[in-house]
Formats: sequence, structure tokens, C-alpha cells
Amino acid sequence: MIAFSGLDGAGKSTQISLLRDFYRTEKIKTQMFWSRGGYTPGIERFKVLLRRLNNSAITKERGLSSKRDESFSNGFIRKTWLTLAILDLIYYYAIYIRLVEFFGTVVICDRYLIDTSIDFKRNFPQENVNRWLIWRVLMRVSSIPKKHFILTISVKESKYRSTLKDEPFPDSEETLKFRLAEYLKYGCNNKFVVEINCEKPIEIIHKEIITCLKN
Repeated sequence: MIAFSGLDGAGKSTQISLLRDFYRTEKIKTQMFWSRGGYTPGIERFKVLLRRLNNSAITKERGLSSKRDESFSNGFIRKTWLTLAILDLIYYYAIYIRLVEFFGTVVICDRYLIDTSIDFKRNFPQENVNRWLIWRVLMRVSSIPKKHFILTISVKESKYRSTLKDEPFPDSEETLKFRLAEYLKYGCNNKFVVEINCEKPIEIIHKEIITCLKN
């Protein structure tokens, strides 16, 4: 497994696409897996079911909304949603990804557990999810990337690129600063993490990634 994380506009999708092209030329199978706690495939299917059973704002609103905030102000709903999100991540990172790898496929993750951790810290500070037993189980049983690339750009550059992309739900400057600080701290504490400055030409970044994977 190879993972990519970084601020919006850092170039995750571009570098993942280039890496898959590289592996294709090497006759190596790849599968891309996008994950963010609460929006993994299992949770999305669960939301579809809930929409059929109940016209609930929490299942419809992905971005910021007053209805969604009101739903999450209910402690039971908030804890239930977080628990289901973590259980789904346990399935994908502890079982599904390992099965795919077993059959000879390189799994390329667009985001990893650190991204969900940052989301939960930022959006649900009252819960201290990182201290939950089920979160510690997730961290213990999950597959660890061979390399986890943290693609870094400045907050100013992230905002600029999000504007160019017409990002529908851009992070605020405060949130971007929070995310960047968390990414950098995470990189210092994990040997499999590789930080790459992505305010460079795309091809140079791609070559750095390939070189790192070959070493």
C-alpha cells in the first residue's frame, strides 16, 4: 500500500494518476482507494439506505450546513456516526486492503488514517476520538503503508489552487493551518512518511516519488 495526503490543491490526484501510469508500464496492477472517515463506501451505502427510510439531513449534506450541524449537536447521533465510520475503516484497512494486496495488486490510497484523525479532531473536538478504544483498535490492526507521501504546499497556495479548481467546500484558512501543522507533526513521528514540497513542477515531484519507491 502507498498513501497520499496533503492540503487541497497539493496535487494528490495528479500524482496518484501518474503513479498508476508508471505501474501500468511496469505491468503491475494497481487499485486506487479513496477514504475519509464517514465517507467510505460502506458508510455511503448505509446513507443510501437511511435516505430511503428517513428524510434525514445528516445523510444528505456532505458540506457545511445548519441542518447537518444541528444533527451532530445530538451526542447520540454524533457518537453513532463516528463509531460506524471507524468500524467501516477497520474493515477496509484491516481486511479489504490486505486481501487486495494478497492477490498482487498495489493499493494506492488517496488519503489515509491521519486525514480522518485530523477531520475528527477539527470537527468533533469534544469527543477526543483518538482516545476511544475502537480508534486505538483501528490504529493497531490497520495495514501500514510502504510509503506515505505528505504533499505539502503553503496555506496561501492551497487557497489559490482551490479557487482555480472552483472547490465547492474549501477549507478555511484556519483549518488549512491546522491541517498543515498536523501533517508535519505526523511526518516527524513516522519513519514511513515522506514529505514532498509540491510547489515544484509536476514531473519533478513524480520523479521524486518514483525514486523514493525504488530505494
